[in-house]
Amino acid sequence: MIAMTSDGVRIYVFDTTLRDGEQSPGASLNVEEKIEIARQLERLGVDVIEAGFPISSPGDFRAVQEVSKIIQNAVVCGLTRAVHKDIEVAAEALKPAKRPRIHTGLGVSDIHLKYKLRMSREEALERGVDAVKFARRFVDDVEYFLEDAGRADPEYIYRVIEAVIKAGATVINVPDTTGYTVPEEFGALIRGIMNNVPNIDKAIVSVHCHDDLGMATANTLAGVLNGARQVEVTINGIGERAGNTSLEEVVMAIHTRKDVFKNMYTGINTTEIYKTSRLVSTLTGILVPPNKAIVGANAFAHSSGIHQDGVLKERTTYEIIDPRTVGITESKIILTARSGRHGVRHRLEELGYHFEGEQFERIYEKFLELADKKKQVYDEDLEALVADAASTVVQTYELVHVQALAGDKIVPTATVKLRHANGEERTATATGTGPVDAAYSAINQIVQAPNELLEFTLQAVTEGIDAMAEVTVRVRGQDGDVFTGRGSATDIVVASAKAYVQALNKLLDKRSTSKRAALTEELERV
Repeated sequence: MIAMTSDGVRIYVFDTTLRDGEQSPGASLNVEEKIEIARQLERLGVDVIEAGFPISSPGDFRAVQEVSKIIQNAVVCGLTRAVHKDIEVAAEALKPAKRPRIHTGLGVSDIHLKYKLRMSREEALERGVDAVKFARRFVDDVEYFLEDAGRADPEYIYRVIEAVIKAGATVINVPDTTGYTVPEEFGALIRGIMNNVPNIDKAIVSVHCHDDLGMATANTLAGVLNGARQVEVTINGIGERAGNTSLEEVVMAIHTRKDVFKNMYTGINTTEIYKTSRLVSTLTGILVPPNKAIVGANAFAHSSGIHQDGVLKERTTYEIIDPRTVGITESKIILTARSGRHGVRHRLEELGYHFEGEQFERIYEKFLELADKKKQVYDEDLEALVADAASTVVQTYELVHVQALAGDKIVPTATVKLRHANGEERTATATGTGPVDAAYSAINQIVQAPNELLEFTLQAVTEGIDAMAEVTVRVRGQDGDVFTGRGSATDIVVASAKAYVQALNKLLDKRSTSKRAALTEELERV
């Protein structure tokens, strides 16, 4: 099914940030955060939002259900195994969706059939056909995935695709699940499917590539050039192991190289790319590497004198993409402590943020505190302030004050004051191996939420000795759940304390939610 229009060939963008992307270790999102990302994905213009795997957990079921309620234009998709119960649960979660899709399937490689599924080829084919027929009882749009197609026998792939299309599949997902193939090989697989499956014109061919060998984007684009009309991607390329194909890379390759991708286009509003990237990075706690294509901090930065000279004379000498195309402003307004509310509001609006009333005042107050400590406040500083102010975490505890003492001749000591949601303030002092460790020990004395610190990441938001520090932590609670916290400040200890308190607030919120659910269940049982 070739998506031809008067404008050319439409390439559909299937975003799986909320499902496959969330499988990145430590990247778990709560329902409210998934809703926030889903809203932004719709503003970005994606065609399909894979909101989760409904049967995997009550949280995933609710996420798919809630996303289905709010999305107006995009297809909302739920993943299932080729099992009737999975499909029934997904159909229930997708009931509120205006355009629901069930995504089901099975492995097709001999490795998966033998060791994972323990089925013969014929058994798997029959199971797949049955799953598609069952899913069509609930929805008209059924996508079928052929897991590990990159390592499977093409002749068997052709048979499976023909059978599931005949059974009612509308989209065929051909994944390079392990990131094993190279572009020529993967392109040939898609070309073979287009040429050897008699009824392939009855479905859209989709590609879903992983980045284990660093070729996810290249393989996806090779699939497009050979007939695929849907690309399965994530924001910032997050996902299992080495990640998935990056949405921004595929979209901008098609947008920029019109000479190669002739008459092809997507429905993506490219000016929303950078904002979406920052939102996903903030909420998942997965930092974007500075050298990341399109959205990395250095993607449009020039340090070489030769490059600077060339760009100042003519931007295209060293930039193949105008940064404004992806929502990054070229010029930077210099903000200082002397900048008033109007100047700060204007710069925030140029960056795409609109705040009013108390929310803006909170950001402005934090801006003044930061401006007093720095000569200049940069765009990245403002975005860090916005991320802190826009946090949706339920604040059981708020950091009021932290003071640390450290040196090579003394025992590192920290004093921390926290304010509970009920207004009570508590102070604790502790020692540690360093000032951050001491601060965390003091916080633990107050919060009393046993956990294990899994990861601590520190980076400078901007350059210079007065740069804002951005700290991301991941902690694991006693029930095994992992929570991410993020904080920024010009002081490393303060930023670290903010991040830790935010992670603990998430832990406490989950714990209280679980207790309420258990109590409700017990009351209903009684």
